[in-house]
Amino acid sequence: MKHGKKYQNSAKLIDRAAQYDPDQACELVSKTGTAKFDETVEISVRLGVDPRHADQQVRGAVVLPNGTGKVIRVLVITKGDKAKEAEAAGADYVGAEDMIAKIQQENWFDFDVCVATPDMMGLVGRIGRILGPKGLMPNPKSGTVTMDVSKAVNEIKAGKVEYRLDKTAIIHCPIGKVSFGMEKLNQNLATLMEAIIKAKPAAAKGTYVRSIFLSTTMGPSVRVNPLKF
Repeated sequence: MKHGKKYQNSAKLIDRAAQYDPDQACELVSKTGTAKFDETVEISVRLGVDPRHADQQVRGAVVLPNGTGKVIRVLVITKGDKAKEAEAAGADYVGAEDMIAKIQQENWFDFDVCVATPDMMGLVGRIGRILGPKGLMPNPKSGTVTMDVSKAVNEIKAGKVEYRLDKTAIIHCPIGKVSFGMEKLNQNLATLMEAIIKAKPAAAKGTYVRSIFLSTTMGPSVRVNPLKF
């Protein structure tokens, strides 16, 4: 694969054989994000678990102290007083049967996160096959199935991110934007890694955090020393 001049110049700043301290890595990705738009900084964490086993799954959600830099559109599926609570908290869309029908009939997906109260999950289950593959299905483990819709909406708007192990035992998750700078990115990185380490399954054996890489949308990756966490 051939890379452009900007990528090649950014790659020269990075020692591919080195494992950088978290603050150094965050500083490097801030420098290597040279696109004309504010690039997202993403972390890729390889864990020493077997995702084929249910007792070795790693999944959860955490509020990043400096947010993600992205405006998140929230849909809340609920009724009655909880609908009013969701609207007051700043949810972008609130409804029940009408929202389910809109998704089914109009293929509508103008939202980034879907929150639902437990009594609505029977209704939401009807479109599980639609929401699931898009990563939009509400889930108690990520805090998106809850009676406290106000708290859920506020946390999501404040920068709550969900982390989840994929089939290759890697977690991919955004930790902010290039414009955040080293200090804010480092704070977000530390918060996310703390959550991932706390979520270590009891069945996991050997080295838990195998490798960590940071990268921007268009830039090269930077290897982070996992021992620093």
